[in-house]
Amino acid sequence: MAETDTQTVRAQAKWVRTSPRKARLVTEHIRGRSVPEARAVLAFTPRAAARDVEKVLRSAVANAEANHGLIGEELVVSAAYVDEGPTLKRWRARARGRVARIRKRTCHITVVLEQSPEAAAGTTRRGRRSRAEDASTAETRRRLPTPRRKPKAEETTEPAVEAEAVVAEPEVEEPPADETPAEEPKAEDAPAEEAPTEEPEVAEEPKAETKPRRRPSVRRKKTDETEKES
Repeated sequence: MAETDTQTVRAQAKWVRTSPRKARLVTEHIRGRSVPEARAVLAFTPRAAARDVEKVLRSAVANAEANHGLIGEELVVSAAYVDEGPTLKRWRARARGRVARIRKRTCHITVVLEQSPEAAAGTTRRGRRSRAEDASTAETRRRLPTPRRKPKAEETTEPAVEAEAVVAEPEVEEPPADETPAEEPKAEDAPAEEAPTEEPEVAEEPKAETKPRRRPSVRRKKTDETEKES
């Protein structure tokens, strides 16, 4: 970062796998623009190199906010250029045993940001607010007295006596003298106890009459005695 009147921040991406000629066509559109405008231009640029340039721009804004305490929306793209990187040589077989050369080019993308003249002069709304806050904090620090250290309490050898907890008894509210206590309900007014209800008897069903069994007739065998009696 070069030390000039205005603070600048730089970010670079090396060995990007794209042609430097194609990347330069994109960086020409954002050079000299503010960060919000450059982001809008890169978002609507159809070229593939715009994605790589947008990453470098995002890195530069993050460096400015994290390392130098700047506001990203108030920065301007002061410089954006592309340098040529090493070229990878490859070969491709052609007819009659010949070989065609393939060149895979790389590039280095650099983006430099600086504060806008309005932000550097403190004329923007955020710049005025930040400067006023810095002045107020410095004045309050100047007015505040330096805190004094409290002396350490002397250690006592006597054991600490624990205070007994006193439980406060609840106060009983007494009825005022003018008011007479409410009369208790008399025994007559008390509701009479309900007599136990008897369950109704269930009539037993009459049993069906059973006919007496007839005894089986016993036939006597004729014997000699019965024949004699006859």
